[in-house]
Amino acid sequence: MKKRIASLLLAGAMAASLTACGTSGTSGQSGDKEGAGAQASNELTVWCWDPAFNVYAMEEAAKVYQKDHPDFKLNVVETPWEDLQTKITTAATSGNIDTLPDILLLQDNAFQKNVISYPDAFMDLTESGIDFTKFAKAKTAYSVVEGKNYGVPFDNGTVVGCYRTDILKEAGYTVDDFKDITWSEYQKMGEDILAKTGKPLLSCQAGESDLIVMMLQSAGGSLFDKDGNPSMVGNDTLKKVMETYASLVKSGVLVEVNDWDQYVGTITNGTVAGTINGCWILASIQTAEDQSGNWAITNMPKLEGVEGATNYSNNGGSSWAVTSASKNPELAYDFLSKTFAGSTDLYETILPKSGAMATYLPAADSKAYEEPQEFFGGETIYTMITDFASKAPSNNTGVYYYEARDAVATAITKVVAGGDIDAEIKSAEDTVNFSMGK
Repeated sequence: MKKRIASLLLAGAMAASLTACGTSGTSGQSGDKEGAGAQASNELTVWCWDPAFNVYAMEEAAKVYQKDHPDFKLNVVETPWEDLQTKITTAATSGNIDTLPDILLLQDNAFQKNVISYPDAFMDLTESGIDFTKFAKAKTAYSVVEGKNYGVPFDNGTVVGCYRTDILKEAGYTVDDFKDITWSEYQKMGEDILAKTGKPLLSCQAGESDLIVMMLQSAGGSLFDKDGNPSMVGNDTLKKVMETYASLVKSGVLVEVNDWDQYVGTITNGTVAGTINGCWILASIQTAEDQSGNWAITNMPKLEGVEGATNYSNNGGSSWAVTSASKNPELAYDFLSKTFAGSTDLYETILPKSGAMATYLPAADSKAYEEPQEFFGGETIYTMITDFASKAPSNNTGVYYYEARDAVATAITKVVAGGDIDAEIKSAEDTVNFSMGK
């Protein structure tokens, strides 16, 4: 899974989403003190990764805040995700929380695990003055623990269905035929397109669970119950998802590849007629400059026969946390509330250069989000994605989320090879229970 996380983060660097590479560096004030340390009353230190995305966004946020607070200073310490996680774990387990900065960035799928595992390391932001109602509920839920808010949502991992309109046209379809559809309708059209053009609609990495989790979340399902216990056996939604996935592979509509580079290659070299993933995949798609104007997006298919199923989901993203080490928590709250949680100007500024899509709902009304995108047929795709984000169901990740994803990935591989779904789901749950010491 670590290799997969690294791949996702690297892809996010291309797609203006998550990344996990880069060397340590600083911006703003001198970075010789990486933790909060002894700082002036108008100064904050932040840890985050990716200079082209997260670091850039935080530096632009500082400029926005400095318009009304000219003496404000921000130290941004570039810290690769894996290093950042190690630093958090070391600080919390050794009792040296003071070595942490005022603010740091956490992957959404790791957010609850960190807060639950190290509750003394993070500040409760519920009464901080930050208005969490202005963010998509599903995104906000990643950083909520026991009903309390611990994170300010940042980048958008809203799922989009992306299609090559020229290939669809060759088979007699348009992107509108894929709006608000079910997976059965998707597979039926996919089989027709495959027969007429020789191109599958979709590709995924073999042995990974991204699409499984996206499908599960779209129906409001989870791999855990509300108490954080594995909830796989008897989970009808999960079983339906796995049946659907296996059917797509068997039909040839979904082709599995070995690694991330091959996955991106199937999209950019025209092997497949589309993809379904977090919106950060759009930047990878746009590397195929010769395909400009031949792509369009819409929402994803939904599961049939599942109560509460929707055409919306999420995959990836990160959120800002304030640590207990902060000597200026009130300043940290105010800074975040007036930038990432209160400034459409900020999101308008960072979107063109980084492609950083927000889950801050008011940003959907900004001019930058309303700009037609030539590559995607002149559609205002950013407005569409923000609307999708507001409709995505929440996903209960829990402490052992990555262990559960790995177990499900193993299970679906065996199911695709002919294994019994119920038996493989049982094996997956047993694996997670073992990891949890049960």
